[in-house]
Amino acid sequence: MRFDINLSILFTELPLLERPAAARAAGFDAVELWWPFGVPVPGDREVDALLRALSDAGVRLVGLNFDAGDMAAGERGLLSRPDGSARFCDNIDVVVGIAEATGCRVLNALFGNRVPDLDIHAQEELGVANLGVAAKAARRCGATVVVEALNSYESPEYPITSTGAALHIIDRVREEARVDNVAFLADLYHLARMGEDPFAVIERHAGRFGHVQIADAPGRGQPGTGEIPYASVLDALDASGYPGHVGLEYRPVGPSADSFAWLQAARRIEENA
Repeated sequence: MRFDINLSILFTELPLLERPAAARAAGFDAVELWWPFGVPVPGDREVDALLRALSDAGVRLVGLNFDAGDMAAGERGLLSRPDGSARFCDNIDVVVGIAEATGCRVLNALFGNRVPDLDIHAQEELGVANLGVAAKAARRCGATVVVEALNSYESPEYPITSTGAALHIIDRVREEARVDNVAFLADLYHLARMGEDPFAVIERHAGRFGHVQIADAPGRGQPGTGEIPYASVLDALDASGYPGHVGLEYRPVGPSADSFAWLQAARRIEENA
C-alpha cells in the first residue's frame, strides 16, 4: 500500500517550501496539498518555487486541492457559492497546470458551505455545473476530480456529510457534464465521525474511490490515538484492490516526524507476512 503526506497539516512546524524535504527525510516519496497559495491565481515565481521544492526533495505531488477560500476562517470551498464561483473558475487552469507539471492526477474540489437564503437546489445546480467545468479541464492531463464528505462537527455549514451525499453529487456531474473523471474522496476520518463504518464504506464503494485519506477519530490524530482499528481497515482497503495512495491527513500528536511509528510497525508486519 502506498502512503503520502498532506503537507498542509503535517510538518507545519516548517515553512511550506521546507516540508517536501522533511517528508522525504521521513521516508515518503509522495505528498499532497490543500491549495497552498493565498490567491486563486498566484504569480509564476510562487508556483515555480513550489515546483522546485518538490523536485529538489525528490517527492511526487499526488493530490492537490482547488482553491477552497479561507479554510482557517471556516470556508470549505467556492464552487457552489455565487460569491465564489468566479474565483473557483479562475483557479481551474492554474490547478490543472500544476497537475500537468507534476504528474498529479487527483484534484480535490471542496463543494462550499451552505449559503443562507439561497435555495439549496440552486446552490447544488451551480456546484454541479462548476464541477463539470473542472472535470473537463482536468481531462487534458488525465486527472480525476474528487468530491469529499466532511463531518458536521468541524464543518457545520458544509452540505456533503455522508458517502451517499457525495455520490449523489458525483453521479449528477458524470451524467450532466458527460464526464467519467469524477470520483469519491473517501476520508475515513470524516466518515467515521459521522457514524459511518469504514469497513462497510470500503466493501460497498471502494470501486468509486478516487483517493483515500485517514486520521484517527475522534481527535484527528495519527492512527493509534483514537478509536478506528486502522490495521484492519487498511487490510480491508488493500484487499479491495484500491490502487491509489492513502493520504495521511492527521494532526500529529507531538512533532510530525515522531508520528509515523504506527506506519513503521505496519510495514514491518507486511514485510514479514
